[in-house]
Amino acid sequence: MTEDHKRLLAVFEVRVRDLMAVCDQQKQKIDELRNLLNQKEEELRQAREMVEELRTRCDNMLTARVVSANEEEMRNARTRLSKLVREVDKCIALLNE
Repeated sequence: MTEDHKRLLAVFEVRVRDLMAVCDQQKQKIDELRNLLNQKEEELRQAREMVEELRTRCDNMLTARVVSANEEEMRNARTRLSKLVREVDKCIALLNE
């Protein structure tokens, strides 16, 4: 083997080692990114659960508000009806005199 071949082989070995080091670094980076992705997916899952829970609570509150408004309307209607009945009773009493 000539000196040129030895030198080329040495350069080749250095470059292969460098390439292997870069490959190892990339594998580590991929592992880090996978871990980060898993973490973000978990955060996203939790956020979606929270959104769904908040939607449910909002729906429940809106339903309760509608029911409460309906109850208030019913109370007002009963009050008006009672007032009308009293007025009719007064009119009947006046007619009976």
